[in-house]
Amino acid sequence: MSKASMYYIYKCFSLYLLSQLNVIKMKKILVIACFLTLCICNAQSSKKADIKAIETVLKKQRIAWSKGDLEGFMKGYWKSDSLKFYSTSGLTSGWHDTFEKYEKGYPSLDDMGTLNFILNDITKISDNAYYVMGEFHLKRKIGNANGIFMLIFKKINGEWKIIADTSC
Repeated sequence: MSKASMYYIYKCFSLYLLSQLNVIKMKKILVIACFLTLCICNAQSSKKADIKAIETVLKKQRIAWSKGDLEGFMKGYWKSDSLKFYSTSGLTSGWHDTFEKYEKGYPSLDDMGTLNFILNDITKISDNAYYVMGEFHLKRKIGNANGIFMLIFKKINGEWKIIADTSC
């Protein structure tokens, strides 16, 4: 066998081996791409589920408020001394003090009225926290009240709870 023939066989064999290595690399890349796609899809699905759960908490609050059920409304808040509520009248700390502030500010169903929200943004902060920016609208016989809010939700013991509320 001539040197040229041997060189040609060597080149063909080398090209064959390279093509096989490329197939193996491509298979690995494809597997990694599929895995990343699944992770991204799962994260997006999880985010959608989180947002839906947060919206459900706010819907329950809206319904409870409009029925004059302040205790039902407060179920959306973290029942902790670490809860923060900030409004034009200052900072209130703790679930109990926040509840009392609402009781004092809205002593009757006429004062409470019918609550509606406009949710302008829900953004993920971390794996178990989101902030919600929006508007509240109270339709009342004694005069309507409107304002804005920013809430921080945290998943605590499998439930989404408001841990901080800034409303004005």
